[in-house]
Amino acid sequence: MKELEVLGVRVEMPTNHPIVLLRERDGDRYLPIWIGAAEATAIAYAQQGIEPPRPLTHDLMKNVIEGLGHKLTQVRIVELRDGVFHAALVLDGKTEISSRSSDAIALALRTGTTIVAGESLLDEAGVAMTGEEDKDDEVERFREFLDHVSAEDFETKPGETGPEQ
Repeated sequence: MKELEVLGVRVEMPTNHPIVLLRERDGDRYLPIWIGAAEATAIAYAQQGIEPPRPLTHDLMKNVIEGLGHKLTQVRIVELRDGVFHAALVLDGKTEISSRSSDAIALALRTGTTIVAGESLLDEAGVAMTGEEDKDDEVERFREFLDHVSAEDFETKPGETGPEQ
């Protein structure tokens, strides 16, 4: 399993679909995942350290897990099936719970949990970007990537797979 980090959330134009971009921590592959608007907001809030006055859904999930005496130990992006990314929440290092990848990412950011994906998934759905650009340029490269990509680039034919909708 390869560790991933969340670079950010952007809106793909002209369709206005939010995308979360994950980057392989020790590599050059990026994993763009189309997500819903609510999950995009939840991810952005977590990245910016915004704490709402009342818990949002992902804050509630975190509180329930911790309140029951458990710990989210890992988030796994496990597969891409029928154009949808699937994830698993790993509790206490042993119990796996199926999850949408966007919810899993939002929860991982709130709990400081590691996000990982298998090598085969990164080979299948990852986008390689090579070069010696500085880390400060990652967001700009993400913007450029989004300027030149559309949802149609990830559309699939029957029997193939593509990104989460």
